[in-house]
Amino acid sequence: MTADAHAASDFYRTSRGAVTARLLRERIAMLWPDMDGCSVLGIGYTAPYLRAWDGSAYRRIALTPAQIGAIRWPPDAPNLSCTAEEDALPFPDLVFDRILIVHGLEGSEHLRVLLRQLWRVLAPEGRILLVVPNRASLWAQVQVSPFGHGRPFSRMELDLLLKDGLFEPGRWSRALYAPPVKAVSRSGIGWEKVGSRLFPGVGGVHLVEAVKSLYTAAPPPLPVAKVALKPAQDLGS
Repeated sequence: MTADAHAASDFYRTSRGAVTARLLRERIAMLWPDMDGCSVLGIGYTAPYLRAWDGSAYRRIALTPAQIGAIRWPPDAPNLSCTAEEDALPFPDLVFDRILIVHGLEGSEHLRVLLRQLWRVLAPEGRILLVVPNRASLWAQVQVSPFGHGRPFSRMELDLLLKDGLFEPGRWSRALYAPPVKAVSRSGIGWEKVGSRLFPGVGGVHLVEAVKSLYTAAPPPLPVAKVALKPAQDLGS
């Protein structure tokens, strides 16, 4: 079962969700610290994470796949969000410098086609960053967060999936070492430090950065976008 946008929004409004967002946002910002002038696309439910580049990125757009619903983001400024079918993203070719995927891969109904769409809209020197539930973690086994819904992945599965989608995986890491329970949510930083050293394989999520492969045959033509940008509801950030 895939978590929808309402469920994700509700989770990130809790104290546990706020800690989760802060920990992952810090890790994402460490991987992509310099975003001045970059055009960024968020796929899935990325509202809590696109905030990492407030005041730096040239453009940020949050797109939620149609099957999980719509959001309005940011809630206190002109809307920068939309929803569309994942097999027909409504953007021109080569338009984004960076693409962030959170709560987008595990619920995808067309994984291979989605990755080809990301390849199409990504600039030649662009990069994607996937934040995906780790199959070996507790976060993937319990449905207390959006990371417990949909399909979790092993590192090998992600590696094969990315290469099949014409991306070359580069930097790998994991995060969310604290168990997904309220009692330890406030001590997340301590768990991150200890867990990454003692239990590196059980982090709740994989973080993998990949670059667009330009040394393979061009992918087959993709369908023309068939869904216009839809109005989004205000679900917060």
